[in-house]
Amino acid sequence: MIRQDEPEVESDDPKGRLAGVSEDRVAGMSFDWLVFARAAQLPPLGNWTTWLLLGGRGAGKTRTGAEWIRGLAMGLPFAAPKPVSPIALVSETITEARAVMVEGMSGVLSISPPAERPKLISGKNRLEWPNGAVAQLFGAGDPESLRGPQFAAAWCDEAAKWSRAEAAFDMLQFGLRLGDHPRQLITTTPRPTPLIRRLVSDPAVRRTHMRSTENRKNLAQSFFSAITARYEHTALGRQELDGELIEDDPNALWQRDLFDRHRMNRVPELERIVIAIDPPVTSHARSDACGIIAAGRRGERAVVIEDLSLRPAPPIIWARRAVEAFHRLKADVVIAETNQGGELVTGLLRQVDPDVPVRAVHAKRGKWTRAEPVAALYARGLVSHVGLFAELEDEMCAFGPNGLSGGGSPDRVDALVWALNELMLNSAIPRIRGL
Repeated sequence: MIRQDEPEVESDDPKGRLAGVSEDRVAGMSFDWLVFARAAQLPPLGNWTTWLLLGGRGAGKTRTGAEWIRGLAMGLPFAAPKPVSPIALVSETITEARAVMVEGMSGVLSISPPAERPKLISGKNRLEWPNGAVAQLFGAGDPESLRGPQFAAAWCDEAAKWSRAEAAFDMLQFGLRLGDHPRQLITTTPRPTPLIRRLVSDPAVRRTHMRSTENRKNLAQSFFSAITARYEHTALGRQELDGELIEDDPNALWQRDLFDRHRMNRVPELERIVIAIDPPVTSHARSDACGIIAAGRRGERAVVIEDLSLRPAPPIIWARRAVEAFHRLKADVVIAETNQGGELVTGLLRQVDPDVPVRAVHAKRGKWTRAEPVAALYARGLVSHVGLFAELEDEMCAFGPNGLSGGGSPDRVDALVWALNELMLNSAIPRIRGL
């Protein structure tokens, strides 16, 4: 568990606090963040430069970031003594920055009162407030876009999922050099990426932590009844719901630095491409996922292209997804494990498209034994991931001798093993296939 610098206490019921207040006064207070914010959602006290907010899904991270940006731009006392500008808003892509940080339900536009609401200048990816403060949108996938501009503050959203996190974050630091006290907020559901590890271990970084349950009043009850029932007490649940930073399992076959060391930004020209499927036994809401991995080979190296796994996984849906990927990526063959469904698996794929070549594989050894040779390929530096595959990589780093550390079936890992076994460990004559 990450040490917390701020207490984790739920706010009082706003309705109780507003009892007896006139309707006009309530309307005016509806945009007063201090009325509705929980303690962990307010900036830490004292002299700090970097605030790291780790939180579960739906814990209120985006609302916290948007309110802090509004407070900076308008010079609201809880955020800054006077308006701060210019500001950088950084997400994985500019599209995500606009959709979540700016236009989302908890974004800057939604939480701003009409008289103070900034204008989004779409062609310039820029926010402009009535008082002259400005914010620029950036995509972390293009670190060079952060080279040159200068800022007085920055908000980085979901930094744990950035594919080029360290390069983008480092470039941002060089630009944080304006104003009396440049500051930055990083809001993210934690993952043990190099950047998040670095921030957590830095004693100068102020950290707060929020669980999804703390924001229960603002989330659908069905979210908790369905998601909590499945993921409570699992490593994935502790990460995605409780906002804990889950480190690698030392007994797992894979460690995260193996992915980070050889990660690619784009798909190279490949000699061979396969789509591998690990189908589930059932397809109801609590069944295992259907693992679907697209991978290719170039010379002596393998490249993981896409993770197309899905849950719930009705048979016709995963079959269509696999066939679509086969055509879109110009693959050579679909590899399908038939332990669970036998001929029904290959028959279903041929029902979707009879011309797609399907190779049925049957597991005769345990999952760990089958995965060991593939893990050895990673250890030798012979496998690269194109971009970040968060769920696949989490599953790989939780896969030990007794299965997943949090229980469940390693569906993505199984599909990955079949794909790389076909590409790298089976004798096959490669054919040139470009994407």
